[in-house]
This record gives sequence, C-alpha cells and structure tokens, in this order.
Amino acid sequence: METVRYGSSGNSVLLLQLALKREGSYTGDLDGVFGTRTLNAVRRFQSARGFVPDGVAGPKTWSAAETYLKGAIKQRLRSGDTFYRLAKRYGTSVEAIVAANPGLDPADLPIGGDVVIPLGFKIVPTDIPYSSQLVDFTVTGMVERFPFINSEIMGYSVDGKPLYALKMGKGRRKVFINAAHHANEWITTPLVLDFLESYANAYVNLSTIEGRSAAALFSDVTLYVAPMVNPDGVDIVNGAASRRAFARALAIAEDFPDIPFPSGWKANIEGVDLNLNYPADWETARKIKFAQGYSKPAPRDYVGTEPLSAREANAVHAFTRKYDFDMTVSYHTQGGEIYWKFQNIEPEGARQIGEAMAQVSGYELAEVPYESSFAGYKDWFILDYERPGYTVEAGRGRNPLPLFQYDEIRRDNFPLMVEAMEG
Repeated sequence: METVRYGSSGNSVLLLQLALKREGSYTGDLDGVFGTRTLNAVRRFQSARGFVPDGVAGPKTWSAAETYLKGAIKQRLRSGDTFYRLAKRYGTSVEAIVAANPGLDPADLPIGGDVVIPLGFKIVPTDIPYSSQLVDFTVTGMVERFPFINSEIMGYSVDGKPLYALKMGKGRRKVFINAAHHANEWITTPLVLDFLESYANAYVNLSTIEGRSAAALFSDVTLYVAPMVNPDGVDIVNGAASRRAFARALAIAEDFPDIPFPSGWKANIEGVDLNLNYPADWETARKIKFAQGYSKPAPRDYVGTEPLSAREANAVHAFTRKYDFDMTVSYHTQGGEIYWKFQNIEPEGARQIGEAMAQVSGYELAEVPYESSFAGYKDWFILDYERPGYTVEAGRGRNPLPLFQYDEIRRDNFPLMVEAMEG
C-alpha cells in the first residue's frame, strides 16, 4: 500500500478510511479524500497502538490497518483464554471463532497456539467503489474467516493482478458464477461476494439463505465464484489504476471520443472486450463489431485478434475446462434480463431453470439481440457443453450503475443465485 498523508486522495485513502471506520477511529464519509477528519483518525489509530502519531499512513500504520480490511485477526492464545472471552473482547461471536478454527478444541485450547478471530463486521463492503486491491483483502479475509471456502487463482490479468475464484460446498452439482467481465459493470463484484459471505454465515449458523437450508445446499452443490474477471479495467473505471495503466487506457480511449472515459470503459487494459473473446462464432462477432467501427483496441466492443487472445478470457476458459461445470451464470449490468440460449441451442432444462430464476428475481427471460449474441462466455459454454448457461443483466439504468441501486440489485439476485444453485 502506498504511503498517504494529509492532502492525498484516491483508492488508497478510500481503503484507509474503510479500515479506520471499521476500527472505530473514523466517523466521516468514505470519500477517498485525506482531510482533517482522516488526519485526526489516523493519529488516534496510531496513538492507540503506541505508534508515533504523525498522521501519515506508512508501512507500519498500514500493517495494522489491513487487519480491518481482511476482517480477521490472528493472535497467540494466552492462559485463561476461552472462545467466549475472546468473542466478548473482540465484539464477535463464539460461533464465528469456532468456524474459523476447525482444528481447535474449545475445551482444550493450546496456550501459545494461534487462533483466528473474525471481527464483528461484514467482510464485504457494499457502499464503496471496488478495486482489485479491495478484492485482494476481501478474498484473504473470506478464506481466513471461513476455512471451508477455498481460493484459487485462475490466472493473471495483463497487468499481473490475480484472477480469483472461490469455492464452497461439496456436492456433485457444480455451479460457476462469475462477475465483472466488463469493467464498468463492477457492481456485480460486491453482489457475488456479498452472496457468498451471506451463504457462508448461514452455513455457520445452521440457518437458511433465501428460505433454503445452507447446510443442504453445501451438501448438494459445489459453488465456484469468480468475483472480478477484469481487475485492470475495473481499476481504470474507479480510479485505482496506476498512472502507467491509466495512460495506456486513455491513449486507446482518445480514438473513441464518443465513449465517455473512464466511465464508459468495458474492456481489459489492452482494449479487448472480454465477453467478445470466446470461441463461439467469434468470426461473426468480429464482422459485426468491425462494421460498427470497433476494428482495433477500444474501450468496448473490440473482439481481439483471435478467440481467447485476451489473457483474462483465456484464464476463465481454462478454469471452466478444468472443473467441467454443470451450469454457469455470468453477471453483467443492466436491463433486468436473463439471457439463456445460444442461437438455436437450448440445453435440456435450461428454459425451466431460467423461468424459475426470472420468477424469483422479477427479471425477464429473454434472447440476446443479434448484434450481441456471439463470442460471449455464456455462448461458448452452451455451444461446447450443451448445458444451461446464463447471462444476467442485473439492475436498470446506465453503466456504471450507482451504488444506491445496490440494495435493490441484492434483493432481486440473491434468490436468483439460490435458484441457480438448486437448478
């Protein structure tokens, strides 16, 4: 993390404010501006830990603050420690500590051993713009808090950022949910992470999610979630990219002045639209998009030099080959629609599942407009596997959708995802 101080602004300040707000030192807005309130909060945070209260968030301050981005703390067990006392001390629950430490016997805690303590707040924030760094912290915290969730790196973006996938459950049915193929559709990232955290909490608490037993879902389904397929692009849209990366994207965008920058950016950092880079009649997509003027790297709609030429699309393709999913759901925005088939291919059971997802979400089961109906991930999955695959266009409005829509999007799509898992 970069050192930030009074007068700084941007994504690092935003993450610092989030950490300090969770810790309790900061009570202002999460606006990414290092002003007087943030300065005073940093000084309070530093003083409480015996640091020099200079108000500058450098390596030592960041090391302490990152605990509140991951949402869990690891400490050595001392004489007299019990899960109950630890839960009371850190404002969490005994159940959360038990879940995070499956190898520890609460009745026989080893003095000097390590214990992971989930802190008393949600890991997944849903009220701030996302970045690849925030996903890094969230994934790390999710795995620490819920050891029954495994993380895997599918590959790396053009800029070297990990493409995470999270796995939960042990059932024979395998469902893959992915989000943020398109950069300015990043609101789908907190959506799928929030769903996974809610599902994990329901499992820990022997409860339900959207009226379904979390334990039964865990037993019947193996769920895979790729929260951010296009981290480089998301960082460009949300002001979290490096200067070099931003300049690279800007140089591409300048040839397309009618597309607002960076809010209109959908592509990866090389100007390839990832959801037009899969081997499903890619040549037809190329013909259509070239005719529309997207014959070179662009903020959107450029299909690349060949199928899977984009590193991120190639990684998702290989990940799908590796796990041989029974069903996939790709999250995009916007329109309140569910696309369910590819050309004339209608996988067995796909319409029935799609109708059930449409009913619980209030979305419309629809067919993709012709000019957008080739070379997408859903298209390739249906073409190659002849199994149900869906593109969900969540929310309504103009991309990027504003965060005040999040609660409505969550309300519509949590039951949709549960329905998808049940198939």
